[in-house]
Amino acid sequence: MNLTLKQYRTIDIGILSAVLAASEALIAFAARVWFSAENYILSPTAAVICIVMMRWGLYAVIPAVCGGLAMCIASGAGAEQFAVYCIGSCFSLAAYPLLKRLGKETVRKKAFLTFIFTAAVFLSIQLGRWLVGLMFGGTAATFVTLLVTDSLSLLFAAVAVQLARHIDGLFEDQLGYLRRTQAERRRSQQTDEVDTEYGG
Repeated sequence: MNLTLKQYRTIDIGILSAVLAASEALIAFAARVWFSAENYILSPTAAVICIVMMRWGLYAVIPAVCGGLAMCIASGAGAEQFAVYCIGSCFSLAAYPLLKRLGKETVRKKAFLTFIFTAAVFLSIQLGRWLVGLMFGGTAATFVTLLVTDSLSLLFAAVAVQLARHIDGLFEDQLGYLRRTQAERRRSQQTDEVDTEYGG
């Protein structure tokens, strides 16, 4: 079955958003039931946002909201936390100009730039959550608290995105990826035709 680009994008983002939502819900449930005394939080949100932003650009806002919703629902959060985690996570889009300026291919190919981009997404999320939290009575110290409690998420994102670089097509602009694979198929077909013509 041949898919249009819009259908492919919808399915792709839908799958990644669903995986993120399920992961966030499971982690939030585990934190509430089994690890309520822990001070650190592990969230895959930054990692998935990085991957979707590389693949589809500003459409990364979709998993940003889905992850926040799933986490808040699973943890029994109030309206304030829904705003902080759903709206705040959308600030991750502030890292997109950096990705565009450096160039997606350059970021994908260079491990150091991949880390810089990942850190920018993570910090943008924390900054966004803090700014939204300020409207509900948060303080300057809250930003430091967010960074410390979510530090494992930065480590997870850094490792996950670096691993994604080595999986063909995963951490890659999808328009470029589709063009590349189409060109490779054409070359392969031409080679097969030449081999057939000359009895190769």
